[in-house]
Amino acid sequence: RDWSSDVCSSDLFHVAAKVGVWGRHEDFFRANVLGTRAVIAGCRRHGVRRLVHTSTPSVVYNGHDLRDADETLPLTTRCPSAYPLTKAQAEREVLSANGPDLRTVALRPHLIWGEGDPHLVPRVLARARAGRLRIVGRGQNLVDMVHVENAVDAHLLAERAVEGVAGGRAYFITNGEPVVLWEWINALLVSLGEPAVTRRVPLGVAWTVGVLCEGVWRLANLAGEPPMTRFVAAELAKDHWFSLAAARRDLGYEPRVSMQEGTARLVASLRPPINRAS
Repeated sequence: RDWSSDVCSSDLFHVAAKVGVWGRHEDFFRANVLGTRAVIAGCRRHGVRRLVHTSTPSVVYNGHDLRDADETLPLTTRCPSAYPLTKAQAEREVLSANGPDLRTVALRPHLIWGEGDPHLVPRVLARARAGRLRIVGRGQNLVDMVHVENAVDAHLLAERAVEGVAGGRAYFITNGEPVVLWEWINALLVSLGEPAVTRRVPLGVAWTVGVLCEGVWRLANLAGEPPMTRFVAAELAKDHWFSLAAARRDLGYEPRVSMQEGTARLVASLRPPINRAS
């Protein structure tokens, strides 16, 4: 699909953020909140008419399973990770800025993946190959993801819809096909010739390990991320899938790349090339 002629020069897509499950709150605040305030101010100063802000479903984190969750959920104010807290504050300020001179909309794509992904899939593969990946909880949690091409489509649709009912609103964006997370991960690993993950850790144990790791990292001021955090333990064990009703209704969003097609393309891109030399 060629969207190039649809994007107006007075539109801005704010996709930058400090992402992570661990780090100082002030670092996340500086990038995600102060950075977003600067974007809003820059839009007003330079006459930008439409602002599409990339948020995250983590802004509605509440520590519970999220099943067919919709946009009526409140933004989080209590979370064991600075990323959702600061992204929630940034989203709130973006939507509050919506008005006649600057129309704003926020999208919440969940776990963007696809060919060329430098974050999600490589991180899973690295941990699995190092023997550091464990199934947390029962291993039956349903999770939504979104292929990168679908995420792009949603952003461009939002840019076109923000002048109407989408202005000042947020939307969950997914593939609309929740998968059993650990089944999907294991199918991916096996397709790449890696052993499936079979070792399990109860959620309560993983949560306790996260508490201990966070304490050690904080007290010792250690670099990098702890091997487990409370936020990661919850994300790996709980359901996280979302309703697309609002995005379909207001944006006309419909995922083009299915989980099956996207996974097949991803596996093909990750397999080493066949050496045909005799």
